[in-house]
Amino acid sequence: MTNSTEVWVDSEDFQKTKVVERQLPALGGGEIRLAIEMFGLTSNNVGYALSGKSIGFYSYFPADQNWAKVPVWGCAHVAESNHADFTVGERIYGFFPMACHVDLKPGIVKDNMLIDVAEHRQNLPDFYNIYQRMSTDADTMKGLDVERCLLFPLFATSFILYDYLVLNNFFGAQQVVIGSVSSKTGFGLAQLLSEDSAIPQKIVGVTSKGNADFVKGLGSCDQVVVYENESEIDASLSTAYIDMSGDVRLTTDLHNHIGENIVESCIVGGTHWNAMGKRGELPGAKPTFFFAPGHISMREKEWGQGAVFQRGFAAGVKISKQLGNELTIEWTKSADGLRSVWADILDNKISGRNGQMISLLED
Repeated sequence: MTNSTEVWVDSEDFQKTKVVERQLPALGGGEIRLAIEMFGLTSNNVGYALSGKSIGFYSYFPADQNWAKVPVWGCAHVAESNHADFTVGERIYGFFPMACHVDLKPGIVKDNMLIDVAEHRQNLPDFYNIYQRMSTDADTMKGLDVERCLLFPLFATSFILYDYLVLNNFFGAQQVVIGSVSSKTGFGLAQLLSEDSAIPQKIVGVTSKGNADFVKGLGSCDQVVVYENESEIDASLSTAYIDMSGDVRLTTDLHNHIGENIVESCIVGGTHWNAMGKRGELPGAKPTFFFAPGHISMREKEWGQGAVFQRGFAAGVKISKQLGNELTIEWTKSADGLRSVWADILDNKISGRNGQMISLLED
């Protein structure tokens, strides 16, 4: 039997966590058991927690009662196999729980990917059921395991947001305002927009005073505005607001400042999750949660299964190589250490300059 260490989060109070040590059941027919080597932890995972019930992120790896296994992106290897197409040692990349082991049931299997078809995942967004077989990686992916875990999923979301704006012709906006632009998804989006010569829109990043120099140093924004100084943003320009923060104060102040010139107000993340609340009636476009799986599904029908994953991760490779040197990677290798990092992310104590990598697998 395999012993697994997991960290669970209280779905009603994200500050409460616990370490769960359990014996995994015998591996079922057609299943593979993965040993999770490493995974990244960012505010994006807080976003998964925030939408765990509404979108179903908690359902990918069910837990007991009000507890939840918040998903992460990581690299793993096959530790045990009851599937003819997988041998022990093969490396897999994808969506995992905060744990050292997980079982998958590959259904559709190709040279470069597999799709988990476990019964409890049948009605969940397909994008997160796709796992990459790392043996078929392109040369551009070699040696990028950390970036793959920590940055690629966020920059893939950046790409999806970029595509969403371009597809909708920016909703007629003359400027894009990115809330919590120091978040990796935020500055990834700014980078994609800034490097596209066909995009004339002004890019405005809103961030904390402590992260302002970091964002300015990236060179992706035309203007960087510190929280509480939103009045510096040009209210005469039609504006698409991309909200990575979830901060009701920021959203309210921006809408009241820019007014009816806010033509799109898109809620993406929750870096300031504890500042969320009811917004009431605001001038301009109604703030609406961005349902990434919906946009992905639409594009998959046009581009083919797995195409969004491939394009998004290609963008991730490019941005990582452009901006990766700006980040300092910090490693945590214990369950209690993971709980501490999770608490710091919730409390916004981690600088945008730092990336958190986790491994619960014993050496």
